Amino acid sequence: MIDTSKIIYSINIEDVQNVAEEELGRELTEKELKIVEDKVGDYIDWYGAIDMTIQNEILNLDKNATSDK
Repeated sequence: MIDTSKIIYSINIEDVQNVAEEELGRELTEKELKIVEDKVGDYIDWYGAIDMTIQNEILNLDKNATSDK
């Protein structure tokens, strides 16, 4: 049985701080991290990312499986 609550992808504080260091030259404060935590999901096109993965990876598996026959 598939665990439907399993997390497939996540972003942690280290990921955010790495981007902040690269882009700002410093780490974010707790207040700034809270803003990112609250808002980053608004900027992620999760539906599009899932759809693109299905289109590019899953459907290609199906195509390759039928062409191997």
